[in-house]
Amino acid sequence: MFSWISKNYRTFLWAFALALAVWISAVTAADPNETRTLPAAVPVQIIGQSPNLVLNSKIPKDVEITLRAPRTVWNLIEADPQIVHAILDLSGLSSGEHELELQIQINARPVQIVSVAPHIITFILEALVTQTLDVDLTLSGEAAIGYQIGEANLEPVQVIVSGAQSQVEQATRARVSVNLSGIRENFDQSLAVEVLDDKGQKVEGVTVSPEAVQVLLPVSQQGGYRDVAVKVTIIGRVASGYRLTDLSVFPPVVTVFSADPQLVSDLPGIVETQPLDLQNVQNDINSRLSINLPAGVSIIGEQTVLIQAGVSPIESSVRLAGEKVEFIGLGNGLTALVLPTTVDVIISGPLSLLDTLSRQDVRATVDLTGLTAGTYQITPKVEILIADVIVESILPNKIEVVITPIRLPAALPTPKP
Repeated sequence: MFSWISKNYRTFLWAFALALAVWISAVTAADPNETRTLPAAVPVQIIGQSPNLVLNSKIPKDVEITLRAPRTVWNLIEADPQIVHAILDLSGLSSGEHELELQIQINARPVQIVSVAPHIITFILEALVTQTLDVDLTLSGEAAIGYQIGEANLEPVQVIVSGAQSQVEQATRARVSVNLSGIRENFDQSLAVEVLDDKGQKVEGVTVSPEAVQVLLPVSQQGGYRDVAVKVTIIGRVASGYRLTDLSVFPPVVTVFSADPQLVSDLPGIVETQPLDLQNVQNDINSRLSINLPAGVSIIGEQTVLIQAGVSPIESSVRLAGEKVEFIGLGNGLTALVLPTTVDVIISGPLSLLDTLSRQDVRATVDLTGLTAGTYQITPKVEILIADVIVESILPNKIEVVITPIRLPAALPTPKP
């Protein structure tokens, strides 16, 4: 037996190889390999970084990976993209420039990594350092006339800047900025801290703790100055059929001054404008008026205020009963019967126009263009010959129209000779 096997071992090997090839072919045919690029980029995970070191260069957020795997494995990856990981392991690295190959981990088998872009990552590790800086307050603009700014209060007055050594060494000052233009009230806000270099440029890539500082600036009014509201004085009435829709004044508050502070203290809190005459006005008003002030008191800045008044017609509605319905567009050789012959029309518009409306200004029609003999339900159309008056509804909103051919009288018989 042994001698027979030894003489025929080549045949056994060929048979085994052929069977293996047939099995592989069958498996491949049932679950063929496919080469694809993952539909979504894989995020780069950084592990092993020393707490005393910081990255001082940009690391790609994600990478593009192409794989070759059976279709069943691709189904698993598409169902759960978290199967694929891209890892940058910084374990054991010291400060300096480094070049590492990304580690690709795939929790599915079998799979072949065809390409990774980028595959090699170059980066710099630096020592993590901190620095304490005093917070400077930068003020811009000026308070409103008659107001003064008191001593500023910051909390806290220092911040800690941390990051890569080369970045932190550039930081020379911490700053918060406040714009005081036109301010009239105390300023109390939390403002973000900016870290600047010796050229006044913002230092990027550093962390500030705390990120914001509470800034309090007391604002007080100087003696002899006072803010008072403006009241518009009105005389007359708008035209009949019109109404005053709105009335505004700008600025609504003005600052007054007197060398005698008692004079401004005695003001009732408001000042009145020169009279605004509305007598028979029909249009919007846009004009400037001066302000009445007691002797010794003056306005700071613009001496007049802008008055804007809206004037609109009073809207109303009216019902016109029994408007006769006309038909238009009836074809030759046809006659039409309209039922009902009249409609009620509700219209709306300015009251002054509705009062002058006559029946000659209203026309109700049904359009029979292109219609042949038969019975139809048609929506009537109402036309108003006065602008700004609209039709709200028509009652009824459908008209029955019966169209019939015109019957000619029968011809008389010709008498026999």
